[in-house]
Amino acid sequence: MLMLPPSVRIFVYARPADMRCGFGKLSMLAETFMGQDPLSGHLFVFFNKAGDKCKILFWDRTGFVLWYKRLEEGTFEKLPCPPGQASLEVDVAQLTWVLEGIDLFQARRRKRYQRQNASTGSVGAK
Repeated sequence: MLMLPPSVRIFVYARPADMRCGFGKLSMLAETFMGQDPLSGHLFVFFNKAGDKCKILFWDRTGFVLWYKRLEEGTFEKLPCPPGQASLEVDVAQLTWVLEGIDLFQARRRKRYQRQNASTGSVGAK
């Protein structure tokens, strides 16, 4: 399982990305289409059209880091994104499951406590 601090958010780009893209193009996608700051320290996840390649971009305070995974067999699970949205936010467990090939639709998450966000009264990120 990935070990990330709770402050790190994970955004998955809803459209297929060109895996030839490097730091510049992926950070532009994060900023322009996902509406996020690529220098925030959050993870930005991109999959190719065939679903067998994945790139994760993040900023580590001194520069961009790009993690790249190519499956030798099979594909990554496609995550459903609401129509009209360029990205969706997932938690560390969901990203780990996708990267490990676990079917999210067959898995079931049991109810857990979620602290209310004091400033807005809304529930915090899952």
